Amino acid sequence: QCQLNGLWRNDLGSLMEISVLRDNGDFQGQYLTRVTLSGDCAQISPLKGAQQQLGEEGWPTFAFTVHWDKFSNATTAFVGQCFVDAGGKETLTTMWLLREAVGSLEEDWKATR
Repeated sequence: QCQLNGLWRNDLGSLMEISVLRDNGDFQGQYLTRVTLSGDCAQISPLKGAQQQLGEEGWPTFAFTVHWDKFSNATTAFVGQCFVDAGGKETLTTMWLLREAVGSLEEDWKATR
C-alpha cells in the first residue's frame, strides 16, 4: 500500500513533505520548490490536500494545493496517483495547474499554466 506521508523529491529537485495524514484522507505539509516564476531563491510554502480512501489494496489518488507563500502571487493545484512497483518503491505521478494573479479580465488568458 502506498503511503503519502513522508518526504518526496521530484525530478527537478523540489521537495514535498507530508507531515500530517488524517484518517479521513486529509493531509497537510510543506513544499520547497527549486523552480520559481520570479527567479528568486526557493522557499518553503504550505500545502493542503486530500487522498482518496481505499481498502488494503489499490493505488490511491490525491489532490493538493500549494500557496506559494511570500515570493509569488500564484497558487498551484496538483492531482495524482501513488504507485508501488514490484520492488516496493513508491512513486507519485502528478499533473498540475498554476494560476498567477493578473491585473485585469483582459489578461486572464495568460494567468494559467
